[in-house]
Amino acid sequence: MTAADARGVALVTGGSRGIGAATAIGLAEDGWDVGISYRTRADEAAQVVAKCEALGRRAVAVQADVAEAADIERLFETVGAELGPIGAVINNAGVVSPAARVDQYDVQRLERVFRINAIGAFLVAGAAVRRMSTAHGGAGGVIVNVSSRGAVLGSANEYVDYAASKAAVDTMTVGLANEVAKEGIRVLGIRPGLIETDIHEPGRLDRLGATPPLGRPGTAEEVAALIVFAASDRASYLTASMLDVAGGR
Repeated sequence: MTAADARGVALVTGGSRGIGAATAIGLAEDGWDVGISYRTRADEAAQVVAKCEALGRRAVAVQADVAEAADIERLFETVGAELGPIGAVINNAGVVSPAARVDQYDVQRLERVFRINAIGAFLVAGAAVRRMSTAHGGAGGVIVNVSSRGAVLGSANEYVDYAASKAAVDTMTVGLANEVAKEGIRVLGIRPGLIETDIHEPGRLDRLGATPPLGRPGTAEEVAALIVFAASDRASYLTASMLDVAGGR
């Protein structure tokens, strides 16, 4: 794809590793210029930028914490200034705490998980709408929220707080999609299942990886392929939908 065929500018939060990194590279392969955010992994973010640039696209990495509203605004402003108007936002940044039962949680754990996974996702989506909505003078676009099958399954005895924070993202996806459907913005959710990334505690994938009906964990690239499709005009009649990529689990 030549520069003249470029799709536009996409922003991926949490784009330095895992699903975010695979998505950034997949978007570059599909013709997008790509901005990514990272919180602490500057070297890994730089590697993702280099891979996107090697595909002939422009790319930039910006240090930003999605738990901080000021960081989110700076992220959008920086990517917009360096690459141009943002047409797709992949709301991917998230955290998980060590496996534990609900009766072991404390306030600090819950505040951290919900602050990043739910409140951060809302703030990123709001920043995207203020720039992309035709009601705000924008040209439209797409928001893809990265959720989790845990939002449906509950993640008992491990990550009920993470699952609940992602369930909030699912609800936000549907509600926001209906708010902005007539303002040129599509909003979709992607729910990965057991995926080979470093978010898992040691041994977890060995224990659970064969439990999906397909008999294996998924890869970050398999999730990224669906996100890239959702962000493209090939998915132009999709909005307010949750798309599972979980091997049948």
